[in-house]
Amino acid sequence: MQSHARAVVIGGGVVGVSTLYHLAKKGWSDVVLLERNELTSGSTWHAAGLLPLFNMSYSVGQIHKYSVKLYGELEAETGQDVGLRQVSNIRLAQTRDRMDEYLQYAGVAETIGVEVKILTPEQVKDIWPLCNTEGLVGAIQHPGDGYVQPADLTQALATGARNLGATIHRRTRVTAIEQLPNDEWKVTTDKGEITCEHLITATGNFVQQTAKMLGLGIPVIPVEHQYIVTDNHPEIEQRKADGLPEMGVLRDSDASWYMRQERGGLLLGPYEVGAPACYVDGPSEDAEYELFQEDLGRLEPHIESAIFRVPAFGEVGVKEVYNGAICYTPDGSPIIGPAWDRKNLWLNEGHSFGITAAGGAGWQLAEWIVEGEPTIDMLGVEPRRFGDYATRSYLKTKNEEAYANVFTTHYPDEEREAARPLRTAPCYDRLKDLGAVFGQKFGWERANWFAPEGVEPKDDWSFRRSKWFEHAKNEALNVAENVGILDMTAFAKCRISGPGALDFLRYMLANRIPAKIGRIGLCHSLNSRGGVHSEFTVIREAKDSFYLVSAGMYQRLDHDWLKKHMPTDGSVHFQNITNSMGVLVVAGPKSRELLNRVSDADLSNDAFPWLTSQWIDVGLAPTIAARVNFVGELGWELHHPIEYQNHIFDRLMAAGQDLGIKPFGIRAMDMLRIEKSYRMVGTEMSIEYAAYESGLDRFVHPNKGDFKGRDALVAWQQKGFDNAFVTLEVHDVTDADALGNNPIYKDGKLVGRATSGNYGPRTGKSLALAVVAPEQSSIGNELEMTILDRKHRVTVIGESPYDPENEKLKA
Repeated sequence: MQSHARAVVIGGGVVGVSTLYHLAKKGWSDVVLLERNELTSGSTWHAAGLLPLFNMSYSVGQIHKYSVKLYGELEAETGQDVGLRQVSNIRLAQTRDRMDEYLQYAGVAETIGVEVKILTPEQVKDIWPLCNTEGLVGAIQHPGDGYVQPADLTQALATGARNLGATIHRRTRVTAIEQLPNDEWKVTTDKGEITCEHLITATGNFVQQTAKMLGLGIPVIPVEHQYIVTDNHPEIEQRKADGLPEMGVLRDSDASWYMRQERGGLLLGPYEVGAPACYVDGPSEDAEYELFQEDLGRLEPHIESAIFRVPAFGEVGVKEVYNGAICYTPDGSPIIGPAWDRKNLWLNEGHSFGITAAGGAGWQLAEWIVEGEPTIDMLGVEPRRFGDYATRSYLKTKNEEAYANVFTTHYPDEEREAARPLRTAPCYDRLKDLGAVFGQKFGWERANWFAPEGVEPKDDWSFRRSKWFEHAKNEALNVAENVGILDMTAFAKCRISGPGALDFLRYMLANRIPAKIGRIGLCHSLNSRGGVHSEFTVIREAKDSFYLVSAGMYQRLDHDWLKKHMPTDGSVHFQNITNSMGVLVVAGPKSRELLNRVSDADLSNDAFPWLTSQWIDVGLAPTIAARVNFVGELGWELHHPIEYQNHIFDRLMAAGQDLGIKPFGIRAMDMLRIEKSYRMVGTEMSIEYAAYESGLDRFVHPNKGDFKGRDALVAWQQKGFDNAFVTLEVHDVTDADALGNNPIYKDGKLVGRATSGNYGPRTGKSLALAVVAPEQSSIGNELEMTILDRKHRVTVIGESPYDPENEKLKA
């Protein structure tokens, strides 16, 4: 075995081999794959090989789309048949909510170029004559969907990689991994040592052994998955004899199973509640082509359902039952991208739909490694979307939950209950006593909305306006009319300090850094191509100290981004203070009067202008009061040492009773931010859009000196933009607002997509934020947008339809 390579991939399943193939495809021929046994001997060999294009995630949807396209081209390139059968896929719906999910997904699919057909029950019967359509309200079909032979696919990718100069070492067991002082990796195997510039793990079921060698908590644990293969059925054999097309893949989502023809019989794969996590510490050293004992008792309700929906399934015997491990993460999506706190370490793990994702995952990871950036927004699969809270016990609980929920309806306001509450702010119990209904982000409990007296504090989910809609709207209106209090302790918070801190931030952020102590700036960090990677609120604390606040869900991502760019000479210091600082937002026209009652600070406009901060006392507690918020009203964020939170909360609530103080939640906050056209990372701001395409002109200053992504952004601007940010008024809305990824048309032609949407309580309008073709962005232009089952007229309106001059904020 050679002693050095540019990149080493560990793991010879389909995901690892695809990564090797795509690195070689990018021109890196000096790449090596290490496989402990034989290719496909982990989970790949027993996978059912399905290729579900359906996914509500924008990131995963594009990854799956690429995979299916690639698999159709591999035979011509490598000479090896991968067994691709694009026999289509039908997803059945028994409820309106399920059909709403499909309709929302159809919008996502259109914006990324995946064909979806809406079917009636009668059309389902025509395509799948063995299906009993009783109780169905409709279905969708992916004509390009189908299945592939996993082992054949892996071998074709391996052939393609070898043809491009890559090397594969089978029967080569990794025994130790070490990062060297020059940031290269030394991988020790039973065949010798190899060093490399980049190390990629695609170790599947062995991920926990990999994590131990790396000293890294990788949030992946497998779960057992069973599927049943039946004997041949006469009707299926007759269809084949008659030369009729294969009926394709059938998914009864509401019954939580998939089915397809397997030779002359059927294959049934249920996703049951109670499937256990497995390989919590990894498989045994000699594990190879391993299966578990089947447990058909767990599958009985699904088998009965399958017999009802496809009576032929009950007319044949069971030939084989497979029970094998499939990797899961807490949210069911894979982790593809850079590891945190390690340089040149890349993770391609946690693939619960590994056959479908393998091609796209290898493609984007190779882009990321070779070019320095992915080419599509990868936030949905970012390894850094989880944090240290994802302990082994947490993973076991959440991954079993993710498996059981593969086929549940994935509402936009869905909140899952397992492993909660976990991270709570001190005021959690106080909010709960006030009727809070909580959601979770990055392990933190956050109040989504508040149930008024007499209303059960229980969530209700829908693709339309849910039962909580009126309550959240009333919370928002109270903020506009009186004063509201919001717990935002989950914000990610850090301190950047040291003699080199200012120069470091000048390079990392596209906006000018606040010049005066106490000033606040909204600053964006761009990637090397000029797209938006992160957004920070920056408070200058001292000449060489800055307090940075960003979205709580991106804590690990944002902090790792900063740390990996810091100079190594010790001139810049990073301190994560997320857990030590609480945040309470006080907002509304009566917020100054409220704070005057609990603080002796001068809060007048002259003494405390907008976008400034000061240390003040709130009650007896020291607090950084920052005059900024995300709702567009007069108000302050109160950042405080977390041990003072309940004292501050109690003083505010007691002092504000006659002012109409009420708590408000995240859902009311989102209604209010839409009315101000406030962007969010991952929706309006993305690496796929130039910062200017996201409408950040006033926050990006290419003439301030060099900063990351500046030259690429300027070059992108000179080349011309494909998108423009707009705010839209959506007309004739009755019960469903835009959710994001809604397609937008002009004269029947797709010209853009909504990035997010909501009802605006202060304006009384349904609003959407969107990116459209630049020629469609003029104010007053009328377009059409699809929301579920209706096309709505939409009008481009001016930015910030509520208080466009920011008079409320500056009052």
